[in-house]
Amino acid sequence: MRVLILGGTAEARLLAERLAARGDLAVTLSLAGRTAAPAPQPVPVRIGGFGGVAGLARYLADESIDVLIDATHPYAAAISANAAAAARRTGVPRLVLCRPPWTATAGDRWTEVGDVGAAVRALGEAPRRVFVTLGRQELTPLLAAPQHHYLVRSVDPVDPPLALPHVDYVTGRGPFKEADDQALMQAHRVEVLIAKNSGAAATYGKIAAARGLGIEVILLRRPPTPPAPAVATVEEAMAWLDHALTSAAARGV
Repeated sequence: MRVLILGGTAEARLLAERLAARGDLAVTLSLAGRTAAPAPQPVPVRIGGFGGVAGLARYLADESIDVLIDATHPYAAAISANAAAAARRTGVPRLVLCRPPWTATAGDRWTEVGDVGAAVRALGEAPRRVFVTLGRQELTPLLAAPQHHYLVRSVDPVDPPLALPHVDYVTGRGPFKEADDQALMQAHRVEVLIAKNSGAAATYGKIAAARGLGIEVILLRRPPTPPAPAVATVEEAMAWLDHALTSAAARGV
């Protein structure tokens, strides 16, 4: 049985690792290719886009994919929408593996907004020191508010640098410890954090650090996920996959 995992998350890698040793499965992990040096993966990897819905549907058909698992980032709305449409077009069963979002606890100072532009507007007019933890492709709205001093963290360097008068850069790949993020925020005198509510344990350190320092957090609201069977953990995905494969075998697929 052939399984395609749309990845880019720790959960996708862990699921691929759990499935790699199974002799009844041929697993391929798809990565968008936005990271220059992706982490090693335990199964064959396909890198790059598919060419929209039609391209993904063609791939599913050409490769005789039996099951499609969407384990992309919670904010990868475009590929999730394409996956939903391609699965409908081809009749391939589809599962969404998406970790639950973080929830506010005592001491959190959260403001939720719809997009990066709204996050920048929420900073206000007065200059502030802002820690930004977004993808490199999402930083353009910062240009509309050059009065702020930005600290931008990304996996790969921001190249070319932003045309801003006050911006510092730091690169790193999670997990990030709370103590380290707190020290980083203190060293740069951060006043507000802009982040996505990814729900990942590996990047929760900045949220906990902001809480401990009393720093405001502007969170981008998650985009809606196209309707589909959905699970929150790798274990649940394994159980769903076993059921799907059993059902397919019973049908003689």
